[in-house]
Amino acid sequence: MHIPVGGEHFIQNSLCAIAVAKAFNIEMPKAIAGIADFELTKRRMEIKKAKNGATVINDCYNANYDSMKAAIDYLGKLPNNKKIAVLGDMLELGKYSKQLHEKVGEVVANNKINLLICVGEDSKYIAQKAEKEGMKKEQIYLCKTNNEAINILQKEMKEQDVVLLKASNGLHFTEICDAICTNE
Repeated sequence: MHIPVGGEHFIQNSLCAIAVAKAFNIEMPKAIAGIADFELTKRRMEIKKAKNGATVINDCYNANYDSMKAAIDYLGKLPNNKKIAVLGDMLELGKYSKQLHEKVGEVVANNKINLLICVGEDSKYIAQKAEKEGMKKEQIYLCKTNNEAINILQKEMKEQDVVLLKASNGLHFTEICDAICTNE
């Protein structure tokens, strides 16, 4: 069975879809064809090409801990030479914000991400925890603006690299994507 989007979480989603199809007596070839035709909405695990040829995973529509973890886990399993995570704040977490941003930092360190670029106020907790969990300080950038992140990417990103863009929509990471990606 072909699942047209990356990430283990989509395998699990597809298995759930098969179970629902089975429960409603939908023929398996029809269910499998439906999964094969599945398309994500824009800015959710959308694979794009950077102007320099690097692969960009544009997942900047929204962010919570589970979606951050899934996207970073996916990035960590890719075979590219360098994996760059550009992560921004997860908004609307209330009193759990620091704790959940720190958990994202652990996920980054555990996935052996080569370069971490954080943007936003609470993303500093991602950076701090990633460093505490073993990521080298020179692999981590903390930015106040998207333009700072763009400048770092333009210096650091090479053709064979893969870049993940992930943040809550309110951080306007589409600016980063538009600046580094082709219009194709």
